[in-house]
Amino acid sequence: MITRIVTYGVIGALIVGAFMVTGMMSWGDEGPSAQESGAVVGYLTQFVALIVVFLGVKAHRDVALGGVIKFWPAFGIGMAISGIACLGWIISWEIVLAVTKLDTGAMLKDMMLAEAQARGASAAEIAKITADAQNLANLYAIPPLRWLMTVVEMLVPLGILVPLASAGLLRNSRFLPMRPVAA
Repeated sequence: MITRIVTYGVIGALIVGAFMVTGMMSWGDEGPSAQESGAVVGYLTQFVALIVVFLGVKAHRDVALGGVIKFWPAFGIGMAISGIACLGWIISWEIVLAVTKLDTGAMLKDMMLAEAQARGASAAEIAKITADAQNLANLYAIPPLRWLMTVVEMLVPLGILVPLASAGLLRNSRFLPMRPVAA
């Protein structure tokens, strides 16, 4: 089981990491529209990478358990695979930050201010947003907090939903049943 979890987790980490590094390296400095489409591409990449959660749980169900698995063991295996894939997300983001020298805190601050100015925020509101954005940038500069923010980015929306869906579907032994090996 551990070997299967690590194998599928590393595959997920490599997928999400490769897409992140190649995507961010080619992204360049194209402004907010690229940042918004980058978020969409990022979540699609996470989803593709987390397909290995489903494959890993199914492989464990079929190979090790004879085609039957209960919900909680399936969810646990899925979360373990998802956790390893999330480590790939963190490591690849740190590589991108190191190579590109991207100042994410300043970028977030600029985005928050541009949004406030676009909707016609008052001077007092812009001052508050500036202070909040600076606080966020200061927190983001602390590596363990940045890692936590990065893992939440992947784990909360998809890293939990995919294992839940996988466990819910695969607990039913009639869903994609194990195929007998032909002699």
